[in-house]
Amino acid sequence: MRVLQSVVGGVSVASTGPLLDLMSPVTGEVYARAPISTAEDVDAAVAAAASAFPAWKGATPAVRQLALFRLADALADHAEEFADLESEDTGKPRATLVADEIDQSVDQLRFFAGAARDLEGRAAAEYAEGFTSYVRREPIGVVAQVTPWNYPLNMAIWKIAPAIAAGNTVVLKPSETTPQTTVRLAELAAGILPPGVLNVVLGDRETGRALVEHPTPQLVAITGSVRAGMQVAESAARQVKRVHLELGGKAPAIVFPDADLDAAASGIAQAAFFNAGQDCTAATRVLVHASLHDAFVERLVAYVEESVRPGPPDDPAAFFGPVNNPDQLARVQGFVDRLPAHARVATGGHRVGDTGCFFAPTIVTGLRQDDELVQQEVFGPILAVQAFDDDAEALEMANDVPYALAASVWTREHGRALRFSRDLDFGCVWINAHIPFVSDMPHGGFKHSGYGKDLSVYGFEDYTRIKHVMSSLA
Repeated sequence: MRVLQSVVGGVSVASTGPLLDLMSPVTGEVYARAPISTAEDVDAAVAAAASAFPAWKGATPAVRQLALFRLADALADHAEEFADLESEDTGKPRATLVADEIDQSVDQLRFFAGAARDLEGRAAAEYAEGFTSYVRREPIGVVAQVTPWNYPLNMAIWKIAPAIAAGNTVVLKPSETTPQTTVRLAELAAGILPPGVLNVVLGDRETGRALVEHPTPQLVAITGSVRAGMQVAESAARQVKRVHLELGGKAPAIVFPDADLDAAASGIAQAAFFNAGQDCTAATRVLVHASLHDAFVERLVAYVEESVRPGPPDDPAAFFGPVNNPDQLARVQGFVDRLPAHARVATGGHRVGDTGCFFAPTIVTGLRQDDELVQQEVFGPILAVQAFDDDAEALEMANDVPYALAASVWTREHGRALRFSRDLDFGCVWINAHIPFVSDMPHGGFKHSGYGKDLSVYGFEDYTRIKHVMSSLA
């Protein structure tokens, strides 16, 4: 059976810790093992990154850009291999993985390769008589990063690419359930980047804790749960480290009577159940005008029952695969089991099959604003539907959750769309769409969804620090 290894200082290394079974969410069978890296293993990875930092910081932007372009080309050349590994780890439909995720990762690498040569800053000038001032944007140093299991490769690229483009060195720990594409990326990078620029340590929560709490990294970036983000922020505060948190979401999709209702139903359903709802920007709440609530629920249910169903990776008709692991399956089922008496399951609400972690696409109606399913992130294929009477109530209901990552508005009225895009308290607002991403635009939320931006030049600048230099003209 395959045993994965961490990649430290440009070489694959065995951990001194025990091995962890990697279990298929499709079959429930163990298909590989990965080490649980120890604090000593983390020390070695951080030391490698620290050793590599001075030279990488001193490399010209052109050198860093070329390295990222070469890594993007290598990933593109191995796209089918990466799709196979990603599908094995996550159970996602194999047929669409290259287009849905691998090609996106290639594009994101190329975007940040370009950004490496485009740092912005104020012009040098004399702001005090007899002195010239200018601002330097510099890399931070060693960056510690932790990524989740819902989009293993994409989330790794979102973290690695801007950090390396800015001249930092990286130690990254992927999720213990989906490490294969991150390890393979680090193996490819070992032939392109200088040793120690990118290091990947495998392990569990304790490995992540050792990395986050290590005194050397001056920035910790994590994509994960709110609980994990709070723990990271608390730990970082004790050492006055910078923190970049991309956490949970509870995205509303607000549907008005003048919307294209067929387009809204299909678009929202796809955004709700893509990747089994394991997406912090997924459409998890539909707020629909009371005048069309019942008719719109019928549209949603009809579309889901006809076009959206789970299945194994080799099923060409499957829209999504399993949830990530048995614990997550039990968590999703728990939300259904705890539904209040006033709620109704319009479709789904149950596990699919006896093998693996498949759950039926589920639509729940009759919910009240303070219900658990409205307020808490499920991270699974459950969509809540609520009714509103007017614009003010729709806005109040949309904003009345702890999360503030993404939202969408479905209307043909231009002024309403702009008003809601202004007043919705979310980091991203789509109009007549929900969930498309581009490398050029920032991604990140407010409140319990965290702070800091991924993607775009804003995400790039998050991995820099600002220094003022003032020189006497005397």
